[in-house]
Amino acid sequence: MDEVFNFSAGPAALPRAVLERLINELPEFRDAKASVMEISHRGKDFMALAKKAEQDLRDLMNIPNNYKVLFLQGGAQQQFSMVPINLLRGKKIANYVNTGHWSEKAILEGSRYCNVNVCTDSTSNGFTDIEDFSSWKINPDGAYLHYTPNETIAGLEFDFIPEVDMPVVADMSSSILSAPIDVSKYGLIYAGAQKNIGISGLTVVIVRENLLGEVVEQQPVLFDYSTQANDDSMYNTPCTFAWYTAALIFEWLKELGGVETIHQQNEKKSQLLYSVIDSSDFYSNNVAERFRSKMNVPFFTPSPELDKLFIQDASNQNLLALKGHRWVGGMRASIYNAMSMEGVEALVSFMRDFEKSSS
Repeated sequence: MDEVFNFSAGPAALPRAVLERLINELPEFRDAKASVMEISHRGKDFMALAKKAEQDLRDLMNIPNNYKVLFLQGGAQQQFSMVPINLLRGKKIANYVNTGHWSEKAILEGSRYCNVNVCTDSTSNGFTDIEDFSSWKINPDGAYLHYTPNETIAGLEFDFIPEVDMPVVADMSSSILSAPIDVSKYGLIYAGAQKNIGISGLTVVIVRENLLGEVVEQQPVLFDYSTQANDDSMYNTPCTFAWYTAALIFEWLKELGGVETIHQQNEKKSQLLYSVIDSSDFYSNNVAERFRSKMNVPFFTPSPELDKLFIQDASNQNLLALKGHRWVGGMRASIYNAMSMEGVEALVSFMRDFEKSSS
């Protein structure tokens, strides 16, 4: 089969090396004499895998010892509820940043538990720019500040961490492990796995220990981070296959050289793609240059008809899942860690050819 490059926003492409390991180990997991999908999550084989996965993630992100790492079921949207349940801690107000679709969904869910103060809102510019931090209207009585460092739909990415006198909460579903960060600047980080960590069904939560143990009353016990933190994310049967896949991703990334190495690759990939867009009168990207995403790159041709043709022709050339989100239109290339430089080079080559044939 000819090589295929999958630009899906999520669930996203997996590294080829990880896919091959999944295939090879699926019938029998190492010395367990059974598939990883068939063994007990409390058995020695899976417990060893889980312990190593956590340590590998701690190594990759330099996670301080006073943070718990949780491997939870469900998607990141579940954290839209769990964050206020666990972090309000008796307060009635929380600050939220609105820079896109996922921010809006977090705000909507957060408002079920507290008074949400939207301290900055990019709706008026179509989620293509971020207001200067000095103009944000942050409520000092807020329990925390929630933001989405990278918005997958609009392709809007922060180049700074908000510095406030309260815990900072970040939905890093589409940016985790793509660049080095200082975990100590956050109270809580969460990320759905299906973009840079593996497959859907798993969410990683990194939470500072002093934020555990005081939840909104009369909530499900499983929505208390302490429940899982006190039982090594094994209070209920976890999504073992997704956890196993994440473990392979962490090993793959360490073998590459870690987060700094993949960050350099991500910089080169995004620079190449944006350079083709910017050097052309045919393609366009509406996001303010400073805040362009390195993970999700939306772009447009001069007309919706050409956009449709581009997507069809690209698919015929084994460049898959380039259709933009229905709320934005156009095209979107998601170039997460697993996307190779060769994949981006194939895309820009096609873009140049398509422009010539359409002019």
